[in-house]
Amino acid sequence: SDAICNFVICNDSSLRSQPIIFNPDFFVEKLRHEKPEVFTELVVSNITRLIDLPGAELAQLMGEEDPKLPGANSTASGFFRSLMSLKRKEKGVVFGSPLTEEGIAQVSQLIEYLHKNLRAEGLFRVPGNSIRQQILKDALNSGTDIDLDSGDFHSNDVATLLKVFLGELPEPLLTHKHFHAHLKIADLTLFDEKGNKTSTPDKERQIEALQLLFLILPAPNRSLLKLLLDLLYQTAKKQDKNKMSAHNLALMFAPHILWPRNVTANDLQENITKLNNGVTFMIKHSQKLFKAPAYIRECARLHYLGSRAHTSKDDLDLLTSGSKEMQPLKSQKRSRLDTCHQEETQQRTEEALKELFRHVHNMPDSAKKKKLIRQFNKHPTALTPGSDVPTSPAPRRTRSRSFSGLIKRKVLGTPVILERKSRDATPEPERVSKENVHLLQKCGSPAHMSQAKLKPSDGRKEESCRRMRARLLSKDSSSL
Repeated sequence: SDAICNFVICNDSSLRSQPIIFNPDFFVEKLRHEKPEVFTELVVSNITRLIDLPGAELAQLMGEEDPKLPGANSTASGFFRSLMSLKRKEKGVVFGSPLTEEGIAQVSQLIEYLHKNLRAEGLFRVPGNSIRQQILKDALNSGTDIDLDSGDFHSNDVATLLKVFLGELPEPLLTHKHFHAHLKIADLTLFDEKGNKTSTPDKERQIEALQLLFLILPAPNRSLLKLLLDLLYQTAKKQDKNKMSAHNLALMFAPHILWPRNVTANDLQENITKLNNGVTFMIKHSQKLFKAPAYIRECARLHYLGSRAHTSKDDLDLLTSGSKEMQPLKSQKRSRLDTCHQEETQQRTEEALKELFRHVHNMPDSAKKKKLIRQFNKHPTALTPGSDVPTSPAPRRTRSRSFSGLIKRKVLGTPVILERKSRDATPEPERVSKENVHLLQKCGSPAHMSQAKLKPSDGRKEESCRRMRARLLSKDSSSL
């Protein structure tokens, strides 16, 4: 699989100039289809990191228990609930049936037509003609080709029929299992400097949670949801013409894609505002919600490229039958991938340490904060972000061990410490004769002579020693 993903051989010269399309979520989709249990566990573990789901709600999200929805145990039987139940009893090939790829293909004709007619005022709010809608509905159920551009249908007819299709699905587009998770996502808010919860929505965490939640939707639901949110996003962009903002569109579609089936507004009570605001948020940020988070993509990629095991024998045969010229390229590519992975891991670690460091300093004064700060101070190079690694001191310069250098320091009055000769010591260029050393010791250093009190009778001796010292220095310097 590594060779297949890295090298593509194209023998058609007409296609070589075309740009290569790369899907960043390739390994995510591969893991979803080949190992759904591993994929679901990976995504749900990150969802529970963002939102608090008790045991029962988590079991409902995983499909281990039937979802407990508002109004399910209510004995009230209103006219609205009875009417909706009667509508869903009339099942057709497309309308009233569970969502399938065939149904999406039929309904996508309505979505494509509406993309061309977004300027109609009151789109999705003004109802269309019921007769024309029934004709269009029968045509879609029978699978016949429809020419929506013929002028026989109005954009309001098509928009109303799209809402009817969503309302007659056996369960909402976002499914009953995800209902409680969407309520928790609407409650994600920012925290102040003291760690207290505020009323300001945390948009980044909400987007991340919706990205994860959409990853575990059934494939048909996710495909249709993307088509629908793209349409509503483009509709809201033209609200100066159609008078339909993102909030107005959310009021029209929240009962069809998010509200549980057979419930009324009274059953939802306080949650109705959260649900409507949640759909508004989805419409405004629809262009970001269908991309897998970076860490999910990385985990999926490492799941395949990080292991040496091949998925099947065919992959192994394909790799062994490749030319030898591809092997160095593969090794270079793998080394680059490993280097990039190490850099990304180091960068994520540094960012996490910085975030932890800022969080600790922003905490209110307490014993826990003092304890954490002491831990930072104990290991400043390991825990404190941005700390420089201590550098080793520069090596000391060794002194020359030549005998002539020793004589110079002796003459100039510098104290000399005799050291043993090492094996690596530099050879001495020339040795001074024994008589010269004897005379030098007899004369003494200038420092000692300056301190001693000389007698008048010793003037000649001093002059002779001075001349002898000059001759020795000139002879020594010429030898060096």
